Amino acid sequence: MAPEPHPPRSVNAALRAAARILAETGVPAPDVDAELLVGHVLGLSRGGVQAAALRDDALDAPAAHELQGLIARRAAREPLQHLVGAAPFRHLELQVGPGVFVPRPETEVLAQIAIDALAAVPTPAPRAVDLGTGSGAIALALATEVPHAHVWAAERSAAAHAWAQRNFARYGTDNAHLVLGDLADAFPDLDGTIDVVASNPPYVPDDAIPREPEVRLFDPHEALYGGADGLDVVRVLSRVGLRLARPGGIIAIEHGEWQGEPIRAILAADGWRAAATHPDLTMRDRATTAIRP
Repeated sequence: MAPEPHPPRSVNAALRAAARILAETGVPAPDVDAELLVGHVLGLSRGGVQAAALRDDALDAPAAHELQGLIARRAAREPLQHLVGAAPFRHLELQVGPGVFVPRPETEVLAQIAIDALAAVPTPAPRAVDLGTGSGAIALALATEVPHAHVWAAERSAAAHAWAQRNFARYGTDNAHLVLGDLADAFPDLDGTIDVVASNPPYVPDDAIPREPEVRLFDPHEALYGGADGLDVVRVLSRVGLRLARPGGIIAIEHGEWQGEPIRAILAADGWRAAATHPDLTMRDRATTAIRP
């Protein structure tokens, strides 16, 4: 989309123009994205942007031109999180960008399950692993919300690992440990000692191309696609989890809404007990857990 020849020079006008452009290009919630992008440029919260618009504050030329470029990129469906450089996850603000999967609100359900299980372990220093950590979202939620626990995270993508490193450094948790490596053979020195094995693996079937351009064009394919039925990595996770978990430890896996039954079958066939599937806030099946015998 060609930029406007004369960018708006007030916050109010900029918001209206941005929301119009984003709506015309099919961006969901264009008003919200417009406020967040203006806030990013001006260093304001959404409330601050709304107040500035009510006052009809001026927008100087450098800010107007920066905003114009960001609006054009968002209109091309580049993820908002890439443009502002961050994604919220529970109480965290994670740095994200090209090469890493943007954490979703749905994954907070998996994180809560893992956090509750970890916090309930009756030992002074419970242990968890996050396999395929991406930005570090689940691992850092576990490490910061169960601060007496020890958490290990593995990520095989060098690009995603670099983002996770930034986030681990930002939150400075000395109880969280990050490695670059494949989840299939991660942490052999921890075999049989882990209380909670958590993962948000790639689970989209190879031929189920996502409709959303933000996902289809910008999320790393290796973080999305999981084979013909989407469950190739889940099969690996089941076996790795059995190796890592102590007796009585749990595994918690995020998945698509139609995958609970086949994942329960995979886990049961491998020897896990009490496999159960849990819904997200929209009542769609979102995560499956099981207990190591």
